[in-house]
Amino acid sequence: MGEIVLAAKVTHVPTMLMSEQPGRVFGTRKQAIDGHVEIARRAKELGADTIVICDTHWVVNAGYHINANSHFEGVFTSNEFPQFIQDMPFKYDGNPALGDLIAEKARARGVYTLAHHIDSLELEYGTLVPMRFMSRSGDFKVVSIAAWCTVHSHESSRKLGEAIREAIEASDNRVLLVASGSLSHKIWANDDYEANNGTFTISSEFNRQVDLRVLELWQKGEIATFLKMLTEYADHCCGEGSMHDTAMLFGALGWGSYAGRGELIGEYFPSSGTGQANVIFPVQ
Repeated sequence: MGEIVLAAKVTHVPTMLMSEQPGRVFGTRKQAIDGHVEIARRAKELGADTIVICDTHWVVNAGYHINANSHFEGVFTSNEFPQFIQDMPFKYDGNPALGDLIAEKARARGVYTLAHHIDSLELEYGTLVPMRFMSRSGDFKVVSIAAWCTVHSHESSRKLGEAIREAIEASDNRVLLVASGSLSHKIWANDDYEANNGTFTISSEFNRQVDLRVLELWQKGEIATFLKMLTEYADHCCGEGSMHDTAMLFGALGWGSYAGRGELIGEYFPSSGTGQANVIFPVQ
């Protein structure tokens, strides 16, 4: 019987890659990178063999979609920020059986979900950035789930999260479940970006304060309270991908019945107007 051994909400900002390259941001995201490495180290110690990533950079307009290919290899340049992420090599094995099983369990819950085995279906950087750093703690297979969901409800994403857990428990895999996305996500307006040194600042003090309150709720274990505000938080603070990754994460953890406490790994930090953090959620 498989299990989710650890769960986490993580950042995937492009400056994490730039932080390891010569230039003006060299070294500035070390604590975020170290957070990824530490999360994966703990998961590997718990026997994790696969990382399932709910990716808020994979946009879908109908249904839910899973990249369940058997192997991923190539060189990635971001369409969004080609000046930030370019020519990044990657090579990972997938877990087709688990991806297919998640889709099957989701459809059984009435959530239309397709698993794909298409060599030309690319991974997005919401998957590739965490894998780049988490793979330093050991070899993991990867399954990527689209979590930038444009016409979907948080309720259906919660059900998909439940299906993720059900499928994992019906498998032979030990899994690190990752929600890959920011907290608030109001990127600086283009005309204001340079004037506000946007790379290292947040665009809204309101968003920062709500982010900090959310982190406080998570660390106190007040998950049920947070879930009551999830949809409004995502709307008013421009949550990345409408925070469907977070709905999937807590769906897998038991939603309002989850009694664990989040552990902030490293620091909360602003990036290009957005709020970012790495947070571990122990699995009950």
